[in-house]
Amino acid sequence: MNPIRRPVRAIALRFALTLLSVFFAVFSGLASAADWQLPALMKLLAETPAGRATFVEQKFIGMLDKPVESSGELSFTAPDQLEKRTLKPRPEALLLKGDELTLERGKRSMKMSLQEHPEISAFVESIRATLMGDQRALERVWKVELDGAPGRWVLALTPLNASTIVARMRIDGVRGEVRQIEIEQRDGDRSIMTISKVMAP
Repeated sequence: MNPIRRPVRAIALRFALTLLSVFFAVFSGLASAADWQLPALMKLLAETPAGRATFVEQKFIGMLDKPVESSGELSFTAPDQLEKRTLKPRPEALLLKGDELTLERGKRSMKMSLQEHPEISAFVESIRATLMGDQRALERVWKVELDGAPGRWVLALTPLNASTIVARMRIDGVRGEVRQIEIEQRDGDRSIMTISKVMAP
């Protein structure tokens, strides 16, 4: 089996989860404490058509003694183009445009259609709905809990489908910026991502 094809479904799902959490960081703005509820966050997400962020991610894998660290860039262009570009430790790019997901590693490239993987498609469609400010579509895939206030808040996402590889996702933020994202898988592996929003020139 082609080594680039073997992990593609897991990579695609992690890509979807990463993008969902990252775009809360890219598009979140400011709100008063009284208005700091999920509908207010959805409204802010719907108001921005594009954005960029940088990331540093640590993956804690059970069979490894030390976390695996990577870093790179993320971007979104409405209505349906999402990109995660890893720069270190080795270049890798994931590009989602419409229904097509492209994975690039070195000189190798592979494309897949989301229609062939409905479990991934559901997550991706929830991302797109979120970017459009559609709270109902988000809640069809996740149990969503927003706690705290603009000065310090936590967004907890739990998949409604218990058969997914993800057990939970936690997003910690301060005002309009996400400071930390943690994704925990059902097998015990987890990842922690630090996000920095890239300001427009």
